[in-house]
Amino acid sequence: MGPAAGMTMITATITTIRMADPLLTLHQMFSPAFPVGAFSYSHGLETAIATGRVGDAADLRDWVSAALEHGAGWSDAVLIAQSAGGEDLSDLALALAVTSERRLETTAQGAAFAATVRDVWGVDVSDAPYPVAVGRAVAALGLPPGDAIRLYLQAFAATLVSVGVRLIPLGQTEGQRLVLALTPLCERLADAALLADLDDLGGFAPVTEIDAMRHEVLPSRVFRT
Repeated sequence: MGPAAGMTMITATITTIRMADPLLTLHQMFSPAFPVGAFSYSHGLETAIATGRVGDAADLRDWVSAALEHGAGWSDAVLIAQSAGGEDLSDLALALAVTSERRLETTAQGAAFAATVRDVWGVDVSDAPYPVAVGRAVAALGLPPGDAIRLYLQAFAATLVSVGVRLIPLGQTEGQRLVLALTPLCERLADAALLADLDDLGGFAPVTEIDAMRHEVLPSRVFRT
């Protein structure tokens, strides 16, 4: 078999998988192995741990819950839903990133996500803030928006929990218990986002925003944000 025939077979296989099982595609996109670099961002949580305000599993659950329900989690969920419907919301997504590090977090991950989707699935998804890039990929690949938002939020929660596992520190099993405890919130927010419109954007999570601002001047940092 020549190189051209081999590439044709690979392309046909990818197309078949994409059409046959969209949930597997979504699990691949939001797997820790998908190269968006999520492991290098703490969303400001590193500040809360360094200053002693988050020091155990209960504190961590409260901080992550606030980020999900009242902060970037909710905004990102609505942005994904609206972007999957064809809205161009890149400027709005950047405006919602109220600190320089939050802007880095969403633009760098979004660009990495879009580039990987282009290279793997061969669809035209342009660089954009992370939730916008996800919404565009959902539309381009015909994936279910509700499942995409659920898995995106769970991946966001798991990333933040992993920060706590490493820095507090917590055990791996305790970390998985926290992810499980946060899953119903991810599901509820995803369901609400599907029914929301742009007027429902926004939230109030000042502690997480201040932590993101203060992270820039921490004397020693493990994470980029």
